Formats: sequence, structure tokens, C-alpha cells
Amino acid sequence: MSVLAIDVYYREHNAKAVGVLFEWNNAKYTGIVIEYISEVGEYIPGEFYKRELPCIQRIFEKVDMHTLEAIIIDGHMFVDNMGNFGLGGYAWQLLQNKIPVIGVAKSSYYGNKETVVEVLRGESKNPLYVSAIGIDVHVAAGLIATMCGNYRMPDILKELDKITKEE
Repeated sequence: MSVLAIDVYYREHNAKAVGVLFEWNNAKYTGIVIEYISEVGEYIPGEFYKRELPCIQRIFEKVDMHTLEAIIIDGHMFVDNMGNFGLGGYAWQLLQNKIPVIGVAKSSYYGNKETVVEVLRGESKNPLYVSAIGIDVHVAAGLIATMCGNYRMPDILKELDKITKEE
């Protein structure tokens, strides 16, 4: 079973969505999907998912979802401690609650401290904020903590970010 990590990069009204397939104990991806999206919706504060979810869905459409153990997104599952969905929660709903979604964020929200686990990697003093739905958040945090790489961000996620920003 594979893991799918997805990131989206925006330029004005266009976006580039990238998904990489990999296995937990591997630093290299085994597959890649790139989608270019025109006329992406405007960013609306508090409703970022409305802009990003259609881009993520384009990646879902290109991947055999039956082969996935989990999906990693750059974001949070919940926007607060009450369980109101962030991007990851909406992605999980889009997948009909069938595939676990793990959020890996570089910054925290004030209101969702109880829904994330801080993960320190390498020598970094700044944690990653891991959240999850469809899998226990502590299990998800352990998986992120043990991904390949010596720095704050796992190697595969750094590579994904780089590919997403390339022209």
C-alpha cells in the first residue's frame, strides 16, 4: 500500500497541484501526478478549503485510490477544538471517509490545540503540527516523526514542495 502526499501552489488565479506516491519507510517517491488548474477561486479568509479542495480532487481523480493506505496534506484536519473541519476534514469527506487523511502543518491555529500533536524532528526547535482523521492522531504523528530525513520537514515532503513550486 502507498501513501499519497499532496501540495498545491498558487500563482494569481492558477494553481499547480502535485501528488507523490511513496511508502512510509522510503525517502523517494514511486509515482507522481501533476495537475494545472486555471481560474482557481479567490481566497476567502476562513474558507481556504473552498479554494484548495477542487485542486486536491483533481489529484484524487488521477490516482488509484484503492492502493492508498493514507493521504498527507499540507494543512489541518480541524480549525478548532470543537471538530469543525479544516481542509483535511473536507478532503476526508470527499473520500467518503474511506482513506485516512493526515495533516502536516508548519504553523498552528490558536483554536485547535487539542486536535494536533506537535512533532519535533531533527534538531529543529519548531514543531510540525500533525492532525488526522480516520487514523489515531498519535499514530499519525509517529508515522510523520519516523519518515526519512534529518530535518524538520521529512525529505519526501520537502521534495513535494520543491516540485510544486517549479515552473
